[in-house]
Order: sequence, then C-alpha cells, then structure tokens
Amino acid sequence: MFRRRSPEASPPADSNPEPGTQGKGRPTPTRKEAEAARKAALAGTTDAKSGRKAERSAARQARYEAQQALRSGDEKRLPARDAGPVKSYVRDVVDGRISMGEIFIPVAVLVLLLGFVRVQAVQVVLLWVWLFVLIGVVVDSLFLVWRLRRALPEKFPDADPKSGYGHDARGNLTYGLRGATTYGVIRSLQIRQLRLPKPKVRWNGQPVRPKAPKAAKS
Repeated sequence: MFRRRSPEASPPADSNPEPGTQGKGRPTPTRKEAEAARKAALAGTTDAKSGRKAERSAARQARYEAQQALRSGDEKRLPARDAGPVKSYVRDVVDGRISMGEIFIPVAVLVLLLGFVRVQAVQVVLLWVWLFVLIGVVVDSLFLVWRLRRALPEKFPDADPKSGYGHDARGNLTYGLRGATTYGVIRSLQIRQLRLPKPKVRWNGQPVRPKAPKAAKS
C-alpha cells in the first residue's frame, strides 16, 4: 500500500549530436571558410589604411600647393580665403598705404626691451608711445573699414554683400563682399614683408617691379 512509485523514465539523451553544433548553436566553419574570412578581414584593414594614407598625402599636397600659390601670387591657385577679384582689390588698397598696424609689432618689441630700463623718464616716454600706437591702430583700422565699405560696392556693384568667394550650383565662379572688410583689417596689421600673397603695389600706390633674375656665373 505504501510502495514508493518509481520516477517516470526521462527520454534518452541524443548521444549523436550533429557534428560541429555542440555548445555553439551554429555549425563550425570549415578550414577553407575560416581562411577566406581571415583574408577578407585583412584586405579590409589594408584598404582602410591605404585610404587614410592617400587622404593624408592629398591633404599635404594641397597645403603645399596653396603655400606655393601664396608665395607666387598665382590667382588661379589661391585658397578660397585669398581668391577672387574682391580680395585682390582689398589687398591692393591695404598695400598701397602705410598703416599703423605695420609698425605695431616693431614698436611693441621696442617697448618690451626698453621696459627693462629702470629710468622714470624712459618709462614715461614708453607709456605715451605705447598709448599713441594703440590709439593710432584703432583709428587707422576704423578708417580702413569706412574706406572699404564705401569703395567695394562702387567697384563691384554686382557682387552679393551677403556671400563670399565660391561656386554656385552649376559650378560657376562667384564672389561676394562678405568678409572682405575683415580680411583687409587683418592684412593691415601684418608686417609688409610677411604678408601673403605678396604685395603687388608699394606704399605709394606704384606697382612693385619684379626682381630681375640673377645672371648665371660664368
């Protein structure tokens, strides 16, 4: 009456599982498939590295060509920041005059060196010179802004004041007046010998004569 019931017999486990699926849920790839996958991964890595290397090389070449164009003044190869007839006109306006920004850096260096001289009279003179140069730079920059804003619309009546140099949807070259005034002010603060592209006019408005090539030594 109180006999223990025997447990129900569990179904026998499959003693012959499919080869290659035990513990993975997917078939084990063959040696040929694994080798093909490894080669594909290596090829993808090599292509990515080659692409990045080519991009760096192209960017380096573009920077070199832009630098050479700035040095030679080639209008066709100038970067967008300096290209176009508007920027060329602004450069001629700035280079055709003496600006206070040209002497700002030399005067700043002189004031810095003479600042070590502990003589009260020298310190007073340096203070007044420094204030005079600063005020002169501000006034000169404001005058240049006023001059460019007045001259640019008259010189380029068809230029868009809200757009800069670039290309339209059809690929045609376009130029505008946006940023031209700021471009001129920044150039006026640079030393003339360090300006790029190099000035084509002198401080008196006369064109710069190209240097004659040196004669070859016999």
